[in-house]
Amino acid sequence: MTHRERTLRVGALARVEGQGAMYVRARDGRVEEVRLDIYEPPRFFEAFLRGRAHTEPPDITARICGICPVAYQMSACRAIEAACGVTVSEPLEALRRLLYCGEWIESHTLHIYLLHAPDFLGYPGAVEMARDHRHVVERGLALKKAGNTIMELIGGRPIHPINVRVGGFYRAPTRAELAALTGPLRRALDDALATVEWVAGFDLPDDRLDHEFLALTADMYPIEGGVPRTTGGRTFEVADFEDHIIEEQVPHSTALHARLAGGGRYLTGPLARYALNRDRLSPLARDAARAAGLGPVCRNPFQSIAVRAVEVVYAVEEALRLIEAYRPPPDPYVAVPPRAGIGRGATEAPRGVLFHRYELDPAGLIGSARIVPPTSQNQAAIEDDMRAVVQARLDLDDAALTTVCERAIRNYDPCISCATHFLDLTVERS
Repeated sequence: MTHRERTLRVGALARVEGQGAMYVRARDGRVEEVRLDIYEPPRFFEAFLRGRAHTEPPDITARICGICPVAYQMSACRAIEAACGVTVSEPLEALRRLLYCGEWIESHTLHIYLLHAPDFLGYPGAVEMARDHRHVVERGLALKKAGNTIMELIGGRPIHPINVRVGGFYRAPTRAELAALTGPLRRALDDALATVEWVAGFDLPDDRLDHEFLALTADMYPIEGGVPRTTGGRTFEVADFEDHIIEEQVPHSTALHARLAGGGRYLTGPLARYALNRDRLSPLARDAARAAGLGPVCRNPFQSIAVRAVEVVYAVEEALRLIEAYRPPPDPYVAVPPRAGIGRGATEAPRGVLFHRYELDPAGLIGSARIVPPTSQNQAAIEDDMRAVVQARLDLDDAALTTVCERAIRNYDPCISCATHFLDLTVERS
């Protein structure tokens, strides 16, 4: 471009959960600064939790995100149970995993079909895309409904479930109730496989990221728990999370940035889970990934839409397996009596590792709480990736550059309101 100085402003980034700003300064053809300016005030959930009973975090933290409430409930439960020295029985853990599968299905499907696919097909949104691809959007809605149905049956409702409690559930479903989900889920599996095939045909930009990946690892593909591990070879217990993950305030954001202790930026989420746990996918999901052209590790952030689709295949299959093996537990929950202590818990939200820590007094009242959501962990990595995206495309006009930036940010499926809000874009050129 020949302009000495240019300013580009976007009022809000469409099709992500939340609001915020992005600032880019370029001089003499080089990007000098990239900032994600998180400008709205924090929502103080950690402060809300202080002084509340140890039984309350699952209900309170579910309100942090309407798309992924189960993730917050499960991480909260694991942390409180750890503080109280309670272990939940295997049947209850399996029921939690099944509920979480429902959230993975609905959340990933929402992102794939309604938030991200329009970018690759040249539409401003899902409504416009549906005019030309109605059957595709209907398939996505049917797939999302399958996930919502699991959440409604086990959680009591599909948004902000009310049947989850510390120690388990208020009520466990019967075998007949779960068996009724088998038919819809088998149809959903066909839709999930078709989704992988569909997104594999998208024309993806050829970008690459070099950040270290962080995800939980377990005997099975990690959803409701596991041990944190990085592609750089670092492995640590959830109890040691705060020794390895350092959060820092930056001047331009009300959301904290995270880094590895003694290291640098890292990325959590589907690409990280896949890189560290690909061998734990089911054979059908691995075959789907192979057919979609995914290698053992995906470094192109635009491939995240295909990895999400593969994870939907896995989540539907896993839900069917759990339903087939289900036997109602003798009791829907185990007692979690209060005691003084500090407990930590982490699970794999659709967007990545979600960490909770609670400190309880002898009566079970919460003295302090800490919640580290995936999107805030990824902020620094997103900023760094956006620097490369903008640098390679500075010759674009304002409208085209804005579109590219929004498209790239949606790769990360940012749920900004989980930590704060997110995007008004300013590009300064001179």
